[in-house]
Amino acid sequence: MPVSNSIPAPGHGSSRHGPAWLVPGLVTAAAAVAAAFLVHGLMPALPAMTVAVVLGVLAANLPGAAGWTAGRARPGLDFAGKHLMRGGIVLLGLKVGIGDVLDLGWLALVLIVAVVAASFGGTYAIARLFRLTPVTSLLVATGFSICGASAIGAVAAVRRIRHAETVLPVALVTLCGTLAIGVLPLLAHPLGLSAGVFGAWTGASVHDVGQVVATAQTAGTAALAIAVVVKLTRVLLLAPVAAVAGVHHRREVRALGAADGTSSAMPPVVPLFVVGFVAMVGLRSTGWLSPGWLDAGAMAQDILLGAALFGLGSAVRIRTLLHTGGQAVLAALAAWLLIAVLGLGAAFLIVH
Repeated sequence: MPVSNSIPAPGHGSSRHGPAWLVPGLVTAAAAVAAAFLVHGLMPALPAMTVAVVLGVLAANLPGAAGWTAGRARPGLDFAGKHLMRGGIVLLGLKVGIGDVLDLGWLALVLIVAVVAASFGGTYAIARLFRLTPVTSLLVATGFSICGASAIGAVAAVRRIRHAETVLPVALVTLCGTLAIGVLPLLAHPLGLSAGVFGAWTGASVHDVGQVVATAQTAGTAALAIAVVVKLTRVLLLAPVAAVAGVHHRREVRALGAADGTSSAMPPVVPLFVVGFVAMVGLRSTGWLSPGWLDAGAMAQDILLGAALFGLGSAVRIRTLLHTGGQAVLAALAAWLLIAVLGLGAAFLIVH
């Protein structure tokens, strides 16, 4: 009998969920991350994470590449979007030092928490006003108010939201974060903002850490320094928000079980990767890690998040987004304006 050289179909001699099926997608994601870093190196104003999402969207919609990302590469890309995202969230904690946050002072901390709370509530209300689903509204509000795609991935995991439902929120947060990189620096001079106020505004209103850096550095090192600390204070709020989402989800599961007379395994209040994030924050705050280790952790985090964001971007179909996402884009832009206004007001109070 002749030996076939064809690749076994799913379910015939190989599992579509086994390690071998992940390799094509993971290799594709790794190549995309390398390309994203190359583009960022050539054009520092473009954050590598944003480039990774854009490359994913292009791969999902260009002839030839679209078939690959939807076919052989899909299992690995889905794995990256879910599991590598969680690893990146854990390592994100190495960027947050409790001492740096406390150095802002109690007034600044209260203002940042207030901005996050108002941004979350306002964005959720706007999303529902534009008739987005409760799940999409929750993820958009989380991503816009805290730390972009990382927060979306964390809350989606806590709430056990399907991976496919995170694609649109990630696309929206990337769109508006990229818009901020171009628009906010243009407004600094007309608004008469000092470097400190501009930096605080950027940290309080721009979604992703990389987008904050790209925006704030246009006003110099003083603006960048305060922007990063304000932004990382927002990132620190990821843990309590995830915990609240976990408690709420457990109550829903318990109520559903009581209503239909069944019982099911209760989800954890806080998933292990969020615990890992908190542990990394604690480790960073001890001062035990040398700059070399922190740099290595930051690089690993960027690689994991870049691969995850490419995986999520590769699930975005432009044609479908244009037909179904018009309301979502309008809601995102309205929320972006709200957060920009809230962040600007807080920035004046933080600096002055």
